Amino acid sequence: MGEHDPVARALLEESLSGIGLAAAGANVIMQLSMLPVGHGVASSRVDSGRVDEHPIKRARTTLAYLAVALLGTDDEREAMRKEIDGQHRQVRSRPGDPVRYNAFDTDLQLWVAACLYKGTQDIERVAGVRRTEEEAERIYRYCARLGTTLQVRPEQWPADRAAFAAWWDEKVEQIEMDDLTRSYLQGIAKADFLGRPWSTLLGPLAQLQAVGFLPERFRAELGLPWTDHHQRAFDAMMRVWAAADRRLPGPIRRFPFNAYLWDTRRRIRRGRPIV
Repeated sequence: MGEHDPVARALLEESLSGIGLAAAGANVIMQLSMLPVGHGVASSRVDSGRVDEHPIKRARTTLAYLAVALLGTDDEREAMRKEIDGQHRQVRSRPGDPVRYNAFDTDLQLWVAACLYKGTQDIERVAGVRRTEEEAERIYRYCARLGTTLQVRPEQWPADRAAFAAWWDEKVEQIEMDDLTRSYLQGIAKADFLGRPWSTLLGPLAQLQAVGFLPERFRAELGLPWTDHHQRAFDAMMRVWAAADRRLPGPIRRFPFNAYLWDTRRRIRRGRPIV
């Protein structure tokens, strides 16, 4: 049933966990490691969507998109598409820019959607969720919604997990950071956008989480240190997160995804902006 599979939807809804957002920083870095995406964000003229200038609004927009793309109705997904399209119209390179980009480029949207799909796997990893092959395949096909909620065509989503793995490995070889995007993404990894004193207090933990969740190829491009000591600390943290997640009641465990879905639906009913 693909994008409208109710079984896959129920499996995903049950496993969505706020604790899994420990992987959020790494996921942003992965998305922006594709150079045109990185320049599209780091050089964006849409300041309201920049995580370094408006982290709370950016987090709300991203989490609302995830909640609606994965759990929303077709009408809710259409409402989300229209508002994001309005923002994306302004995200395009200018003559003379060193890197060409356009937020309506479906290949770039597919890359971002693929990273978000990887993010759902990280959430389940934090929560200690284990899937059968059938469940994993159903969830994968359903997650095409992460791209088709915007302009990605259904046929662009690789047909199955094996095809996705081959496509992903090929795309990862194309990631690249330059001085602009590397500096921007190191700031995200260190939580510099929180400002002082919070970035000083929380930055080391944020960096441990961000770098820890990154595959090796992304770590190498980012250029932040990762040692055996870091790996042991990250593994210990993962065990703590998984143990905590298992003890939380369902509605609390799924916060803030459930809250953002409720808020987005309320905004749609009242005719208020949702991004």
